[in-house]
This record gives sequence, structure tokens and C-alpha cells, in this order.
Amino acid sequence: MTDKHMVFVYGTLKRGFGNNRLLSGSKFLGEARTEDKFALYESGIPFVIEDEQVSQISGEVYEVDERTLARLDRLEGHPNWYFRKMVNISVNATERYETEKRIQAWIYFFPKRQGILIKSGVFQ
Repeated sequence: MTDKHMVFVYGTLKRGFGNNRLLSGSKFLGEARTEDKFALYESGIPFVIEDEQVSQISGEVYEVDERTLARLDRLEGHPNWYFRKMVNISVNATERYETEKRIQAWIYFFPKRQGILIKSGVFQ
């Protein structure tokens, strides 16, 4: 049996963006946001900075297998470019009768500011 991992994505891995194909076959758990505040910058691609508290970051959560996580690590250059860390995430309810879920998921952080600050925390 393959281990499953929860991954929070906020940029080009989201639905409708080019790198989402790397998540094909993974289970989409819903739209979500970080519980803590971070800083989202954009310079063609998005960068989330861990040590700057600006806003909650909006994105999506996927359940991925080991192989997919390894593909994501290659894309993100983990641990030499982006680095992956576990954070608390609030996942939006997908059905009317459900409540928001709180989980822990991997997120990719960038080590330094780069580009333009997106104060809303939403990469579009």
C-alpha cells in the first residue's frame, strides 16, 4: 500500500493552471486556505514566504501518493529552491451539510521575497 499525503497548492498546481496535470489521478479534497498568515508574492510564478504574516493563503488541497509527491518535489526544487513544510489548513465544506475541515498538509515555501506582494493571498 502506498502512503498518502495531503498537499496544499496555491499557484500553478491549482485547477485551470498548467502544472495541475501533475496531480492527475490524485484526489481533490476541496478549496482551502492556510490557518496562519503568510506572504504571497508573484514574479510570473507565486512564492509564499513563511516568516512574513500578511494574509491567509487561498488554494486547494489534494491527497497524493508517494510518487506524485516526488514529482511535486522535483517541480518545486525541494529542498534546494522551495522547501516543503507541514501547516494547518482549513478545507471548505463541499456539501451543504458538511462543516469546514481542519487538516495538516504540505505546502511549498520560498526562502526569500521575490516579485510583487499579493495582499489578498489569492494567486489568479
